[in-house]
Amino acid sequence: MTAQQLPGGTFTMAEDLMVTRMGYGAMQLAGPHVFGPPTDRDAAVAVLREAMELGITHIDTSDYYGPHVTNQIIKEALHPYADSLHIVTKVGALRDAEGGWPQALAPEQLRQAVYDNLDNLGLDALDVVNLRVGGFDSPTPGSIAEPFTVLAQLQQEGLIKHLGLSTVTAEQIAEAQSIAPIVCVQNFYNLAHRVDDNLIDSLSAQGIAYVPYFPLGGFSPLQSDELGSVATRLDATPIAVALAWLLKRSPNILLIPGTSSVAHLRDNVAGAALTLSEDELTELNRIAS
Repeated sequence: MTAQQLPGGTFTMAEDLMVTRMGYGAMQLAGPHVFGPPTDRDAAVAVLREAMELGITHIDTSDYYGPHVTNQIIKEALHPYADSLHIVTKVGALRDAEGGWPQALAPEQLRQAVYDNLDNLGLDALDVVNLRVGGFDSPTPGSIAEPFTVLAQLQQEGLIKHLGLSTVTAEQIAEAQSIAPIVCVQNFYNLAHRVDDNLIDSLSAQGIAYVPYFPLGGFSPLQSDELGSVATRLDATPIAVALAWLLKRSPNILLIPGTSSVAHLRDNVAGAALTLSEDELTELNRIAS
């Protein structure tokens, strides 16, 4: 399968950064609760290689997954990387000994996180680094100028090619854009959680990618009678319908569903190709209202 044949085709984030709208989120390649190594490292490597075989050119990761584990598996599976492959990572948090996710937004912490990503991925420069500044599933209001300026400086030094943001408000996006351009925003969004509807449309008008994390609900999978009803009528899974709806929602939406299974990866790609009628879209759009 080629990149153009994948559901949704491709999206150009920047002149040197065209990705498949159907991407892959690597978080689940680490051990339970995204902590420590996976029980089956060979299976994790196989998932990444299958993603490449399917034509996926967008992998989402972070060095605090594991920590370090996920990036090390990506390097083992795919290095040296194909020119068409783009790895998007994020900084702004770390893992403590209990498996928590405390913020890590101090300048020296951000700089070290970029160095760790470079080292564990085996890269000289990172394609995209997202600054994650909010809580687990919603933004925290306030200025992000200081941490974002640190990443802009690292971009000037040639260690980062493009910048993005994660778990942010429209005001924080505007503040960041006054410092340096961004190519993507990664926020919590799905069929049932649609706080960012206006933001998605605004970013689309600017040609900026919107990457919903937890597109299938995250640790609390999407539960909806309407979703189940549409899926049953289409002889499809609720996951397939939810992914297909996201691709249809806006041309700037990029998908990064995660899995540690080759079979589930194939199911996600096949599911996102589902065609939804206008009546089905209307029915699905009622879920969030």
